[in-house]
Amino acid sequence: MSDDKSLEEFATEGEVIQEITTMSRQLGKVRTERDVLKAQVRELEADLDQAEIRSQLFTQLAGHTYKSPAWLTRKPKKSSGVVCTILSDTHFDEVVRPEEIGYRNEYNREIAVARLENYFQKIILLTKDYITGINYEGCVLFLGGDIFSGDIHEELTQTNEDTMLSSVIFWTEQITAGINLLAEHFKYVHIPCVVGNHGRRTRKPRAKLRARDNFDWFLAKTLEQRFIGDKKVTFDVATGADLMVDVQDTTYLLTHGDQARGGGGIGGIWPPLMRLVARKRNNTDFDYMVLGHFHQLIMAPSSGFLLNGSLKGYDEYAAIENFAYEVPQQALWINVPEKGILWQTSLLVDD
Repeated sequence: MSDDKSLEEFATEGEVIQEITTMSRQLGKVRTERDVLKAQVRELEADLDQAEIRSQLFTQLAGHTYKSPAWLTRKPKKSSGVVCTILSDTHFDEVVRPEEIGYRNEYNREIAVARLENYFQKIILLTKDYITGINYEGCVLFLGGDIFSGDIHEELTQTNEDTMLSSVIFWTEQITAGINLLAEHFKYVHIPCVVGNHGRRTRKPRAKLRARDNFDWFLAKTLEQRFIGDKKVTFDVATGADLMVDVQDTTYLLTHGDQARGGGGIGGIWPPLMRLVARKRNNTDFDYMVLGHFHQLIMAPSSGFLLNGSLKGYDEYAAIENFAYEVPQQALWINVPEKGILWQTSLLVDD
């Protein structure tokens, strides 16, 4: 017999080698899949830890029940009044470059800090030196949403001056300082809060979790935590789109305004605003609707609404859409018993 292997033996060995090679490849694939699954498990465990942290934080922030402050609900005196103002559409940490809008405006963090300081200082100045003869019981500071530029558009994410979390930390300090200034001047300060569309964490708007998945809500609850135990400063943070606010014997409905649709045709933004007032009154009763969103100051109490301007002012979007130029400004008015809005003005924040 020859020492050479038969063809049959070679074929058998070849099949064994091929089978071993196939099994080795399958084993390598299984090991790869195992490593991927291990990595996914680690990511899920990390996400779970973060979710638990967020859940604990939200529980802590949302766990306080609201009770209307006594000074706003007791029977008002005829000589009394309440200073009311709205801070909205500040779009903090957005950058507006003057060369892109014909040098009509500029906006960044440094300018925003100066305008915010002017805003709070002018509330004090006007009520102390100009609107006199009224016994002010306190001040209502409406927070109307769009406090941050946000990440709802890719271009904002790319051009904002800071990240959202860093923005919340920075601007919490600035607004806290402003509230403290109001508390030094007025006996009481009440702060109703709703969210806007720019603070949401999702690119597309949604109805569910509108408030609690929004950085405006997170800011408001963080501010509320700062003043726990301070009997002079109170908050009412909305869990939905709207918030009813009683000021003496007048009822306001605070909303951001992004529910109003249209505004580019004949009549401008007046038709959608009047429709929104009518629709809101289908579900609830109020004297005035307070809102922002459109970056135009229109104080029309006889029509049932007060529309706030913008701290940011004119920007690239307004220029491209050929909107009329408007200076950076916020609304202020005096509420008195039986008459409601007695006096109203704009706070020019850029000088």
